[in-house]
Amino acid sequence: MASLQLSSHFLGTNTKKHSSMSISRTYSPVPCTRLFSRKFMSCSMSMNGCEGDFKTPLGTAETRTMAAVLSPTSATESLISAVSELKCQPPPFSSGVVRLEVPINQQIGAIDWLQAQNEAHPRCFFSRRSDVGRPDLLLDLASEKDNNNGGSSDRDLVSVAGIGSAVFFRDLDPFSHDDWRSIRRFLSSTSPLIRAYGGMRFDPNGKISVEWKPFGAFYFAVPQGSSMLAATLAWDDELSWTLDNAVESLQETMLQVSSIVMKLRKESLGVSVLSKNHVPTKGAYYPAVEKALEMINQKSSSLNKVVLARNSRVITDTDIDPIAWLAQLQSEGHDAYQFCLQPPGAPAFIGNTPERLFQRNQLGVCSEALAATRPRGASTARDKEIELDLLTSLKDDLEFSIVRENIKEKLNSICDKVVVKPQKTVRKLARVQHLYSQLAGRLRREDDEFDILAALHPTPAVCGLPAEEARLLIKEIESFDRGMYAGPIGFFGGQESEFAVGIRSALVEKGLGALIYAGTGIVAGSNPTSEWNELDLKISQFTKSIEYKSTSLQRIN
Repeated sequence: MASLQLSSHFLGTNTKKHSSMSISRTYSPVPCTRLFSRKFMSCSMSMNGCEGDFKTPLGTAETRTMAAVLSPTSATESLISAVSELKCQPPPFSSGVVRLEVPINQQIGAIDWLQAQNEAHPRCFFSRRSDVGRPDLLLDLASEKDNNNGGSSDRDLVSVAGIGSAVFFRDLDPFSHDDWRSIRRFLSSTSPLIRAYGGMRFDPNGKISVEWKPFGAFYFAVPQGSSMLAATLAWDDELSWTLDNAVESLQETMLQVSSIVMKLRKESLGVSVLSKNHVPTKGAYYPAVEKALEMINQKSSSLNKVVLARNSRVITDTDIDPIAWLAQLQSEGHDAYQFCLQPPGAPAFIGNTPERLFQRNQLGVCSEALAATRPRGASTARDKEIELDLLTSLKDDLEFSIVRENIKEKLNSICDKVVVKPQKTVRKLARVQHLYSQLAGRLRREDDEFDILAALHPTPAVCGLPAEEARLLIKEIESFDRGMYAGPIGFFGGQESEFAVGIRSALVEKGLGALIYAGTGIVAGSNPTSEWNELDLKISQFTKSIEYKSTSLQRIN
């Protein structure tokens, strides 16, 4: 199987010395911006890495960098030549993963490149959040310990877009340690930009609804990324997917790759809403909140908080372009993660989430607490008044403290030391502001990465506390499948991994409009009317761009 991908970042990628199992070959300096190219195959023509033997290492993991070029067209030509050379001189291994990358001396946005590609291919997109102005707790932890690797990470890699997949990982059963080891088999610390992007369901044990079935209980794919046009091939003879199969599928995909990239103007989508319906309705939501409050206030109940979600079905006069919608979400600011995950034949799951689940760099791991919501003020003075109200609200302090202390407790279970900084502050986004705190710790072993997911998901910010009691109440009250909404969305890598929480998100379906998801935390003192208004506020970033027309594309020369 093979894949094509584009990614953008600020600085070049460091090359590491190779080991017997992983090689990084640099043929030219890596410039500021490059394109990746990668392909997601249909299920019948793909290699599911979960079916392989995770105990058997791959024969090779390689990154080969070609000379820099001036345009996407030249980059595609370079990749075609490199693939032909690989076919003529194949690595002498029965399994492996090879990434071919071509730097491009031109500033091209990953999301603009993705928009230009054939929408029939599966797609993925992941854009990291800007953390400018916030302390880097991982850096602080690294400076306290002797770290021969310098605690380096490719934080300059801003966003990655891909079509196709070199190898994918999907199952209907919940994500297990064996599944994690299957993914790790295709990753290497010496080829750090070979990464598996994807996500997991909020409730892995819940019944999967029709719209979420193509995603399974989890779905990951290896697109390749480092601000360049890159092609990734993966093969395993034991899975009846040979190097020849991978080369042929990549060549087929490259024939369909567009080198004409249009810059998306982040205005409106050019669609109009015909209808909008909520599940639950307002009439059903109020009793649900009252029921949750009744349980929380019972002396015999251990429930302190539960997060109740809503999905809003919008039907539009024409299909919504999920990539154009995602580009609009980016215009809200860089203080959030943007993502798109679209398996073969599936709707597109997109989001603009401010919340990090965790980031791991070597042994360092950080997370954060984010809870309680207020709108932004129309003026600086009004915004400050709202901020002060948020900081002094007893109800919001309770909701936030539950989240922060729970995450701290979970990190303490897998880390030697946990730092909380600051204890509480306000984080301002384009439309809302939240109470916020960072937490970081040092893992005892790098293999504890799977335990991070198991420990941190679901957080009280998207489920409640205690988690199991809250999950049972959600299952009883909510009449729809959350799918990957509020689930972990991100990537696993050889040196580092990073996951966001899949909130502020929507599932975009051909001919069916979209399902927009949002949730609010219910604690003692919550008011149903205020919570319903908060749901409307949270989905406003989606709805504002689909209620009037006028959009255009601008060609990148």
